[in-house]
Amino acid sequence: MTVTLEVAEGVGTLRLDRPPMNALDTATQDRLKELAEEATRRDDVRAVVIYGGERVFAAGADIKEMQDMDHTGMVLRARALQEAFTAVARVPKPVVAAITGYALGGGCELALCADFRIAADNAKLGQPEILLGLIPGAGGTQRLPRLIGPSKAKDLIFTGRQVKADEALALGLVDRVVPAAEVYEQAHAWAARLAQGPAIALRAAKESVDTGLETDIDTGLAVERGWFAGLFATEDRERGMRSFVEEGPGKAKFR
Repeated sequence: MTVTLEVAEGVGTLRLDRPPMNALDTATQDRLKELAEEATRRDDVRAVVIYGGERVFAAGADIKEMQDMDHTGMVLRARALQEAFTAVARVPKPVVAAITGYALGGGCELALCADFRIAADNAKLGQPEILLGLIPGAGGTQRLPRLIGPSKAKDLIFTGRQVKADEALALGLVDRVVPAAEVYEQAHAWAARLAQGPAIALRAAKESVDTGLETDIDTGLAVERGWFAGLFATEDRERGMRSFVEEGPGKAKFR
């Protein structure tokens, strides 16, 4: 399998495994969608790590496969490509990308689907599609400007240049840079900590932020208001408030 899902300590690791560069061919895209939807459904998965292995995250789409596709073929495929990545972006649980080596093209777009990105100090990210006479097609023109702003996103998309980890951090493209040997360990630790949190409240927080970024503030506030009130019906809210009153902040144990 080119993508696997392994679960430990409440954390599901979506592992890309298509040597040598984890090129995202159609079979890998379809498998990614299938496992992202499985991670969404499974109660034992409370947070997710996306990982490509010690050497590379994902170097992009399978260009040899794409070269043989004509306009009609890509019209039929483009929606499935976007839906695969959207399935990852819409996992209603905390998702962190553990980025080693190259995260280019579709690999960068996959990292953009995460809530948090931890990169190796030797990582390189970019959207080089323009160098092929194309534009990003798996969400890059939409998610990248929402993350780092339109002008910075246009610089990367228009030039196709790669950025090293330190520049990616300065741009806000990644959130933390660590030694390459520690990338997965730190990503798993981030996810495992959140896996112990209140699952429904985390889902509410993620949906409120993501929906708010895609709509006007009044609609976003309505979504927030609905979730905020709704959480008062949960056992986690009762447990969290009782612990706060009796033991002080930060000591609640959630189921």
